[in-house]
Amino acid sequence: MTALNVLSLSANYLQGSIPEELGQLLDVSYLGLGANFLSGRVPPTLFNLSSVIYLGLEINHLDKAALPSDFGSHLPNLQHLGLDSNNFEGPIPASLANASSLIDIGLSRNYFSGTVPSSVGSLHDLTFLNLESNSLEASDRESWEFIDSLANCSKLQAIALAMNQLGGAVPSSIGNISSQLQVLYLGTNQLSGVFPSGIANFKNLIALSLENNQYVGAIPEWVGKLGNLQVLYLEGNSFTGPIPLSIGNLSQLLHLYLQDNKINGLLPPSLGNMKNLQRLNITNNTLHGSVPAEIFSLPTLISCQLSFNKLDGMLPSEVSNAKQLMELELSSNKLSGEIPTTLGNCRDLEVIELAQNSLVRDVPVSLGNLESLKRLNISHNNLSGTLPKSLGDLKFLNQIDISYNHLVGEVPTEGVFLNASGTMLEGNSGLCGGVAELHIPACSVPSSGALRRRRSFRVKVISAVVITVISLLVILIILSFLYRKKKMEQAPLVLPSLGSKFPTVTYKDLAEGTDQFSASNLIGKGRYGSVYKAKLHGQTNYVAVKVFDMETRGANRSFVAECEALRSIRHRNLVPILTACSSIDSRGNDFKALVYEFLSNGSLDSFLHPKEDGTHGSCFLTLTQRLSIAVDIANALEYLHHGSQRPIVHSDLKPSNILLDNDMTARICDFGLARFFDNVSTSSTSAVKGTIGYIAPEYAAGGRVMLSGDVYSFGIILLEMFTGRRPTDDTFKDGMSIVSFVEASFPDHITEIVVDAQLLEEIDDYEALKECTVTAMECVQSVLRVGLSCTCQSPNERMSTRELPMKLQAIKESYDVDEALQVVEHQQTT
Repeated sequence: MTALNVLSLSANYLQGSIPEELGQLLDVSYLGLGANFLSGRVPPTLFNLSSVIYLGLEINHLDKAALPSDFGSHLPNLQHLGLDSNNFEGPIPASLANASSLIDIGLSRNYFSGTVPSSVGSLHDLTFLNLESNSLEASDRESWEFIDSLANCSKLQAIALAMNQLGGAVPSSIGNISSQLQVLYLGTNQLSGVFPSGIANFKNLIALSLENNQYVGAIPEWVGKLGNLQVLYLEGNSFTGPIPLSIGNLSQLLHLYLQDNKINGLLPPSLGNMKNLQRLNITNNTLHGSVPAEIFSLPTLISCQLSFNKLDGMLPSEVSNAKQLMELELSSNKLSGEIPTTLGNCRDLEVIELAQNSLVRDVPVSLGNLESLKRLNISHNNLSGTLPKSLGDLKFLNQIDISYNHLVGEVPTEGVFLNASGTMLEGNSGLCGGVAELHIPACSVPSSGALRRRRSFRVKVISAVVITVISLLVILIILSFLYRKKKMEQAPLVLPSLGSKFPTVTYKDLAEGTDQFSASNLIGKGRYGSVYKAKLHGQTNYVAVKVFDMETRGANRSFVAECEALRSIRHRNLVPILTACSSIDSRGNDFKALVYEFLSNGSLDSFLHPKEDGTHGSCFLTLTQRLSIAVDIANALEYLHHGSQRPIVHSDLKPSNILLDNDMTARICDFGLARFFDNVSTSSTSAVKGTIGYIAPEYAAGGRVMLSGDVYSFGIILLEMFTGRRPTDDTFKDGMSIVSFVEASFPDHITEIVVDAQLLEEIDDYEALKECTVTAMECVQSVLRVGLSCTCQSPNERMSTRELPMKLQAIKESYDVDEALQVVEHQQTT
């Protein structure tokens, strides 16, 4: 095919060597072979395709081989070069600069060695240079010359040199690089000296990475002038001195990592000004003084890690203001006083590390409110009193360490306390009881006199507590009023944009776009909130706004989960998130919303089960449409499970969470229960609520969250699409399910009993051609067979999501119903 211009084969399962014949495509401008399993050497002819603009070979297993010394000399039109994640070795050829049209260069995660050629500075259109994870060196002025040359690249926006063997001080000429620079990654090298001063010139910098080097001296005050920074990674160096007060000016910052340095001084209260901060890690330094309450005023804070310092004083009761907090780590400090009872209001907390401090008094009963808690370590303190029984009711708590305190009384016998390997109680001589595996002495029965004294003491304590509680309630009501008033006066807070189309949106924007969240714009309701149709100011297209009901338990966690899941994934069969808003509404209450593309055809559920009032109009789905939708969903699942950077389990797959765009392409939405698979492989599925009828049977028995759970849900959807019955249909009772219903009639009686009546009507309309009817029914039978394969009781017997798209696509292509029906129509007319 000598006229072929575009050949795109990326993201498949191609194996073996790249055919040399591809080098004969002399007119090809786009050649994409990335993300496959290709091996062997790259045919030299590919590097001589003078017409090629895009050359993508990234993420393969191409053999160790050096690039030819004249690489680039025959590629005058090349703009995109992607060789990342292969096994290339040897030097980067200086002739690369002969490909003078290059805009972005990706050579990361290979075995390139030697120095970076200074000739790259002659690439005047270069915007992106990624050389991470190689063995590139720089140790003297000559080997750092490439930094000088990059000053000629006036369009440069990103430089990634992390994880190499660059040594010594970065030349001051780095400050001469384009002022448009947004990303600078220099982490995990052997860089030394003080903080590179030239970085101060990069006012547009979004991401700065200097971690795991040998930097010394103080972090300069001018860092606070990099007002667009969103991530700042300085961990693993030898920085000294205090944290600059100006750092609080970084209002866009999401991640601040300063751990494993020699930073001293106080934690600046100005950290509380970073209203978008999600992760704060200053572990293993020499900070002293108290923990500022202002840190916990950050509305987006997810992780606060301050362990292994010299912090003293009490943990502020204002910790409860951090409503999204999931990790609180303050072990190995000098904290004193009580654990604040308000900590129990941080309902999303999963990890609490307060070990090796000087905390006193009781373990707060309010910790029993932390339904998401997985790990609790309060060992090596001076805590007294009894263990709250409510800790045994926490379903996800699998590690608890309360050793070496002064606790007394009976150990609970529920939840985590049943697991001896996850429960550490030693060093508390007053504890008794518990399960036998804990090897704790049994509790003695008190005498009648002791019981009377205990009752008398209890009455006194209860009286004192009642008086205290009433007083506190009055104070809290007053404080709540004042706090609400103060919040109303504050400016709304917005999360950073997740897309370029809508930079930021505020509560006011969304309220106006939905006519104050009018019922006339309401298009759906879910577990955690409502979805509205909106047209935002200055935009021509409608969007869908998902507003979370913050009074519903789990809504905040759902918001965070959906943001985390959708931030890094893109696929044609997923509903893309445009932006997010975390703000305050007109009454001073927390407000959270996500903005998506608006898909006018609504959900798959509305087509399968239209409302009787006919508000959705004609909802008939042809056999071809149902097959296409099934393939779309399978493709999306394959991407979530195997194609994204981190495998994602959707956990709530159902027809109402599958939307259809204008051309009936299916897109999965609602990631509020989604989990990254690398975070859930050891957790029980009581974390996955899901929807009745679509939840895998092993979850009911406390099985672990697995990718196969999504496969089961997809199988139920397939059966529902082709039978026209919900899994919760009244037909299914007395032990019968939609799975057993199909199995009982499969394969011989599916026509009479199983298949959706609408589909049967479609097929019966063309009885004149017997072959067409048989072909269509064979197609339906094949799909139902796949559905049954996905809903096997044993997760190991279910079809893999790698296999599903190929299987369904093969069924769709093998039975081209539309073509057959066109033949029938032609015969009937003639």
